[in-house]
Amino acid sequence: MNTSVLREGSTTAGVPRSTGGGRGRSASGSRRRRTTRLLGRVLLYAALLALSAVILVPFVWMLVSSVKRDNDVLTVPIQWIPQEFHWDNFTRIWTRIPLLTYLGNSLFLSVTITALQVLTGSFAAYGFAKARFPGRDALFLAYVSTIAVPWQAYMVPQYIIMERLGLVNTHLSLILLQAFGAFGVFLMRQYYLTIPDEISEAARLDGLSEYGIWARIVLPLSKPALASLALLTFVNTWNDYMGPFIYLTDNDLWTVQIGLRQFVGIYDSQYAMIMTGSVLSVLPILVVFLLGQRYFVQGIATSGMK
Repeated sequence: MNTSVLREGSTTAGVPRSTGGGRGRSASGSRRRRTTRLLGRVLLYAALLALSAVILVPFVWMLVSSVKRDNDVLTVPIQWIPQEFHWDNFTRIWTRIPLLTYLGNSLFLSVTITALQVLTGSFAAYGFAKARFPGRDALFLAYVSTIAVPWQAYMVPQYIIMERLGLVNTHLSLILLQAFGAFGVFLMRQYYLTIPDEISEAARLDGLSEYGIWARIVLPLSKPALASLALLTFVNTWNDYMGPFIYLTDNDLWTVQIGLRQFVGIYDSQYAMIMTGSVLSVLPILVVFLLGQRYFVQGIATSGMK
């Protein structure tokens, strides 16, 4: 009886024999899942490449237009390859306007405002993230809510204050108005929250003051967030047009964004020169981003982790 059952291969000690069909179905399902993941990744990369191409089109057009004649810049359809390259645009622009002075003013304002915003933003964020005092969260919410208020709402009162202080037509007016920013405080606070409180408590037990904890412990651990804040502030200050346009009237104090407006005339505009100056004005931002891109990406990715 048992011999016939074993010969038929139906059971062995009460356990059904495996026929290998389950392994085949499992391998087939695994291959399908890998194929689906690969196809999804290919589609994702294709979508990202298409989106990147759309974003880069204006910059490519600006670069191509910088070596054209004025009459060829706004042609329809766009001439992506000029019939004649005018490389001398990059040498003539230095003699047409005091571009070096404008670039120097933009660099001075961008570096100064960036340094002050990083200093004040990181210091205020430490108080909101690590210090404990009554009304801390309510005060932080009220301060961050100022981000939602458009600048045009308080532009006139700011100008009146600067005028009465005698700071109009000086770089100091722009520096004082932009040395503090709620966005920087918010960004740095979110990053500080990812730093364990046990580190600060241990430093306090060792007798380190709050200033010492901020300068010697918290800041060295916050390089990615500091780099992110510095890069964003530098770019915003460098590209600012309305602030210098309102407060600076002396040509020697103008920034590069205001200086390029000299190529816009009453009856016509020198579009090629505008594009050439725009290309030159983008280069400092590109250099700053390439130097700090690793910290910038890391800071943006981790600022909201907690």
